[in-house]
Amino acid sequence: MNQRIIGFDLARAFAIFGMFIVNFNTVFGSQQDTSPLGRFLTLFNGNSSTLFVMLAGMGVALMTNRATYTDGEKQQLRGVVIRRSWFLFAIGLLLYAWWPADILHFYGGYMHLAALVLFVPLSYYLAGAALTIVSFHLLLLLIPYETGWNFDTLQYTDFWTVPGFLRNTLYNGWNALFPWMAYFFLGMWLGRLNWQNKGIRKRLFIGGLVVYGLVQVLQWMAANAYFDPDTALYLTADYLPPFLPFMLGTASLGVMMVIVCLTIGELFANNRLIHWLARTGQMTLTHYIVHLTLGMVVSGLLTGRSYEGRLNQETAISPGFVFAYAIGFYSLSVLFSLYWSRKHKTGPFETLMRRLTNS
Repeated sequence: MNQRIIGFDLARAFAIFGMFIVNFNTVFGSQQDTSPLGRFLTLFNGNSSTLFVMLAGMGVALMTNRATYTDGEKQQLRGVVIRRSWFLFAIGLLLYAWWPADILHFYGGYMHLAALVLFVPLSYYLAGAALTIVSFHLLLLLIPYETGWNFDTLQYTDFWTVPGFLRNTLYNGWNALFPWMAYFFLGMWLGRLNWQNKGIRKRLFIGGLVVYGLVQVLQWMAANAYFDPDTALYLTADYLPPFLPFMLGTASLGVMMVIVCLTIGELFANNRLIHWLARTGQMTLTHYIVHLTLGMVVSGLLTGRSYEGRLNQETAISPGFVFAYAIGFYSLSVLFSLYWSRKHKTGPFETLMRRLTNS
């Protein structure tokens, strides 16, 4: 299973690189840049985060993927997942004061719900994914999606109130449990599959390609006025709000990326660079936190601008700088991962999580 592990870690390494691009571009660049490079950077929007969540679900499933467990072992594993969920929830809330688009406290919610369904039949995960998407669309009928949002500044105005916090966490936050838990459930379903079976990989890749292609065709038609304005908006909405077409497109692309990374891991299992990237993928929690703290501060120093907790700035820097900075910071992250892994089995924040949660 060595190639399998490498492949999953490669997918994590790719996902965190995409998040570097998205977050640096959100703060210091522009989502409306129409240059070829600017459009390329926006391709990572949504796709990196969704892959990240899917891989988290796969990780939980793989951690509990033995054929049989005693009742005591099941209880112990549930306890590990729950304790880690509370760690991520707490550290995410601390980070939220600095980074309003934090995903870690949502991760805590995903994992807490996952602990309740660790050992259910495989089909339940797909049913759960569908249920969370349906629930989100029903909530749209009850609560206007823009409630609590100032989309001009990308600030959530009443996050620190009880109604605002619950609404943001469950419904209309950046990665709210409804519907983003669907990605986590999909990841748990994927994590239970036999990835050594080439036939399963082939069918998943073809299925993902078909779904992704259909979504792209519908979105192209919507952009070229084949539908009425309301239908076009539903088909082309990107991240906020996460309508069904967005979720199908990003999930199908995520499945294909996992398979591509597994294949690369098999073909180049002995390649040094692949192992470096795999080490990086094993420390995604650390790299996520560092790029949002140190990464933002350094970027501000290089551009002569200070990061003030806002997700969009009045004057954007060039997409060339954003891309070069993301690559440079990621390269340093890879080197750090290589150096750290020579003496430690897990990254700094991964080690802290294990020690504090006794797991």
